[in-house]
Amino acid sequence: MELDDKICYCFHVTKRKVVNHIRVHKPQVASQLSDCGGAGTGCGWCVPFLKKCFEADSINENVKITLTAEEYEAQRAAYRKTGSR
Repeated sequence: MELDDKICYCFHVTKRKVVNHIRVHKPQVASQLSDCGGAGTGCGWCVPFLKKCFEADSINENVKITLTAEEYEAQRAAYRKTGSR
């Protein structure tokens, strides 16, 4: 997943926006990432990925989401249909 790929499809929040939000605002808990354009407050699909971004920052690592944008989008579509990950 690249920086300009969407993490939150409900609110069109990119990985870059989340990473920058973490860097600038220094949230204390992952749930505070909802302040980043509403990320994680729609369907809920992106919440585990937002947590991954938060945790990566807390140990000073780059965020590693190994899915391509296409795989991520396809898995989200399946999640929206079935409601399970």
